[in-house]
Amino acid sequence: MMTQMLAAGSIGLMHYLVVAAIMFCCGVATILLKRNAIGILIGIELILNAANVNLVAFNRYPAPGAGAVDGQIFAIFVIVLAAAEAAVALAILLNFYNNFATVDVERADNLKG
Repeated sequence: MMTQMLAAGSIGLMHYLVVAAIMFCCGVATILLKRNAIGILIGIELILNAANVNLVAFNRYPAPGAGAVDGQIFAIFVIVLAAAEAAVALAILLNFYNNFATVDVERADNLKG
């Protein structure tokens, strides 16, 4: 339980962490429950966005006596990584769809190497 009461309307670090934890849990649940490749990609994006929320929140509320960490710069790197991952994954997905006429990931064991 929070030992310190926040003033009405103020948003603290704990609020951001709770939102990021909810996003992370939704992303993991999406990855585990979806059989569709697009749904799995959405779950991965949710996990990466939860990490971004944490990075920016920890940059906004640094620990006392600690130097400022540039969380926004790290968040931009994560966004670039997510865009590259989405582009490669969608290219693989389109190729898979052309070969099997489905995006069901259970059929991926039929690929030839």
